[in-house]
Amino acid sequence: MESTLAVAQSTSSPAHEPAKSAAPSRVCLITLGGELFAIDLRHVREVFELESITSVPGMPASLVGVANLRGTVVPLADLRPALGVSSAAPSKYAVVVRHGQQQVGILIDTVPEIRTIHQDDLLAASTQGVAESRPFLSGLVKIEERMSGMVEVPKLLACVEGY
Repeated sequence: MESTLAVAQSTSSPAHEPAKSAAPSRVCLITLGGELFAIDLRHVREVFELESITSVPGMPASLVGVANLRGTVVPLADLRPALGVSSAAPSKYAVVVRHGQQQVGILIDTVPEIRTIHQDDLLAASTQGVAESRPFLSGLVKIEERMSGMVEVPKLLACVEGY
């Protein structure tokens, strides 16, 4: 249904307007320290409730431990310090993101939402000064009159030491 809508929108635009992307994107909205962030849904493997976190000596500072997810050991990253957001309350959930063979669980505050965004909702990171302060954010996305950081999963995995 969405692809039919995207085709109808692209064919009905006047010839003098620039062409928009062919299809809207689906994102997973996560909350970290009360702030909203978006992850391309193609990189999200699953969300699970944390039962326990096992610390592992010698892990990089960005990794807080590991969790057992149905027999698979998943490294867990707490992005709140890197993003400069509050980490007062312990996280109850994790979202597992994957790029290629690499995957990591990101500690999150609440159960995430799935949303559809359009190309005109995205703002580049370089125009907003986001790239310097938060290197794994590719830009900002406008969702219901709020701005959200768009997490670039390959850059995130590169920033998490040891990946």
